Amino acid sequence: MGVEFVDLFNKWASSYDDTVAGGDPEYLEVFEGYDKMLEELADLAVSPVMEFGLGTANLTRKIVRQNKLVIGVEPSEEMRRIAALKCPEAAIYDGDFMNFPNLSTPVHSIVSSFAFHHLNALEKKAAIKRYFQLLEPEGRIIFIDTLFKDQKHKQTLINEAEKSGYLNLAQDLKEEYYAYVEELNEMFLKAGFEVTFKQLNKYAWLIQAQKGDG
Repeated sequence: MGVEFVDLFNKWASSYDDTVAGGDPEYLEVFEGYDKMLEELADLAVSPVMEFGLGTANLTRKIVRQNKLVIGVEPSEEMRRIAALKCPEAAIYDGDFMNFPNLSTPVHSIVSSFAFHHLNALEKKAAIKRYFQLLEPEGRIIFIDTLFKDQKHKQTLINEAEKSGYLNLAQDLKEEYYAYVEELNEMFLKAGFEVTFKQLNKYAWLIQAQKGDG
């Protein structure tokens, strides 16, 4: 995760919760059903849980409220500050998807919401392989993120955003590392996971990857 993203999230931290709650019309469809999506992810997580890119701890709080242990990793200092205030029960560390503390706690679930796209394709592959080693037998990865079905689907979303005057969203869709479903499917399969994809809204997908018991 590059420094440019950390700077962005430090600046976005104070208004992030308003954005995901629908306060920014440009990103309204991206986060449509946000609270329900996080609830679904939280229900699937098995403790102990490692969360990457926890942001302002919206998902973290839902998991903690289910009496599950959460170890959170977040590169933005300002996001970590807000997260610690909102969810003091979680252990929160400085780090990102690729660089994080070595912990003695066994990990049964690795979760993230709207963050995995900050890794490019090579970083995604490396992270998924590392998580396979990190997880306990039958452990799982559960992510929510924006994905494209294919190149045509990507261009359609970009065109619709531009037509609506949502130029920041269109630029995000062009420049950030949102993956194609088939591309991500192949990464998980090659790393040894069984994986499923479920579309949750126009942009967001639920990704579940299960490690075997061996």
